[in-house]
Amino acid sequence: MTARSATGVAGAGPDVDLPPPTPAQDGPRRRWPARLPRGTWSGTVGALVLGCCSLTPSLLPRGWVVQGVVTGITAAIGYGVGVTVAWFVAESTEGRLSAGARRRAWQVLAVAGPLLLLGMLVLGARWQREVHELMGLDPPSGWSSVGVVVLAVLLSALLVAVGRGVRRLARWLARVVGRVLPRRLARALGVLGAAVLVVFLVNGVLFQGLVEGMNSAFSVTNGDTKEGSVRPTGPERSGSPGSLVPWEDLGREGRAFVGLGPTTADLAAFSGRPAVAPVRAYVGLDSGGDVGDRAALAVRELQRAGGLDRAVLVVVTTTGTGWVDPAASDSLEYEFNGDTAMVGLQYSYLPSWMSFLVDQVKARDAGRALFDAVYGAWAQLPADARPRLLVFGESLGTFGGEAAFSGLADIGNRTDGVLWAGPPNFNALTREIVEDRDDGSPEWLPVVDEGRTVRFADEAPDLTGPPAPWGDPRVVYLQNASDPIVWWSPRLVLDRPDWLTGDRAPDVSPSMVWLPVVSFWQVTADLVFATGVPDGHGHRYEADYVDGWAAVAQPPGWTAADTERLRSLIGGD
Repeated sequence: MTARSATGVAGAGPDVDLPPPTPAQDGPRRRWPARLPRGTWSGTVGALVLGCCSLTPSLLPRGWVVQGVVTGITAAIGYGVGVTVAWFVAESTEGRLSAGARRRAWQVLAVAGPLLLLGMLVLGARWQREVHELMGLDPPSGWSSVGVVVLAVLLSALLVAVGRGVRRLARWLARVVGRVLPRRLARALGVLGAAVLVVFLVNGVLFQGLVEGMNSAFSVTNGDTKEGSVRPTGPERSGSPGSLVPWEDLGREGRAFVGLGPTTADLAAFSGRPAVAPVRAYVGLDSGGDVGDRAALAVRELQRAGGLDRAVLVVVTTTGTGWVDPAASDSLEYEFNGDTAMVGLQYSYLPSWMSFLVDQVKARDAGRALFDAVYGAWAQLPADARPRLLVFGESLGTFGGEAAFSGLADIGNRTDGVLWAGPPNFNALTREIVEDRDDGSPEWLPVVDEGRTVRFADEAPDLTGPPAPWGDPRVVYLQNASDPIVWWSPRLVLDRPDWLTGDRAPDVSPSMVWLPVVSFWQVTADLVFATGVPDGHGHRYEADYVDGWAAVAQPPGWTAADTERLRSLIGGD
């Protein structure tokens, strides 16, 4: 490879290249190294710096595979940054380093590079032990650093090779266009054309193909039944013999929702009093293509099951495949001894992590349609005969739940309380509330209007922390400071987030810092494993639902001792 082809985008500049290979003396046997792709000095420096930065801690513990992927991606980005900087310098100075200067630069890098990498690997292992211990997990073994380096090098090399392929495409397009247009304009159009083709290929072909393939695969999985899910026989559940919704149409998560949960015997054993069977109404995707029709069916099913005759009625916006966290539904039913009704609606076949990225519109439409339909039926009841109307959602379900309301005033006018857990960073209402927080309160634990209506909780005691009396209705956000779903945003690429300023939450490493580009990929990787940590960290809220429901719904006669007993039961402590 020539010096020109190994440098930046335009192939010129002060970028420091490898010295020319020594001519082979022994024939073809020793010529193979000359055919290997070679890196530029500036690109290698960029890859080394960003790759080492990626070893800093993020919100969740990382195993060596995840760390290797994050490091490989950021190193490849660093390589591109380094090459681009060299190209800009070349365009502005029109100068090149001498062969001797290039050789000395490579020699310095050959010594300093491995030392920097080794030092960062040692620090990275120490940071990972710290994050693991903050979450009560065993730290990884020391030898895993070797796997990080190997995987990162292979992945970054692959990505750099793809980038070089795109650059060759841009140059080819520039040559073709340059036959009829000026050289500078042809180069710009070549780069633009290559970029458009790459975006179309990645977004319009690969990504859409992935989504459609996964949608087809998970639509098949939707026909499965989770272990332990049993078709209900009582009229209080969808899928029972008298239900308007056949068992087969509920979907995998819908069958789990209605086919599991505490029995009246379980509820009575906890409360010490006779219990009633809770109502769980649910409509799956197979019950109709239009979300409005499914929402109307859900209301009819709720009425058939007697849901409007209970003390509490909860409208649930599900997540992804239609999942409702059993810790949330079970907690409420224990607190009211079964005198509850919950109604939910499936809007996607995709798992939560992919729905989080591609099904936001479906979640919004489902949340709005279901609440409006339930509210319409509920509002027709006499005021003194209505159940308390509550709203619940987790993760993408909070996005759909918020879509039903124009703001806090609307929530106050049309509900008796809200419990939302793990709200994504793109939730408009959540962002509006957090940005209006009281001075001095951190973004990860905001205090809004001294806690008169809305309260955020990283830990259960946070619900009693704000100084002002808590009125009605009450709105509770369960928001773990280490939950990447709460904090992930494209803005992390270039903007330092407020949640990393000031005091840190108990389970967020004090060593975590924001780094441009790097922090975005770190938190993106955290998304995939957001639930793979103990309860109370990441995207896990099981035991905290007990406190959340007790605060929002205020069950009659409920005590702090009851909360502790139920936390032990729900959280498995």
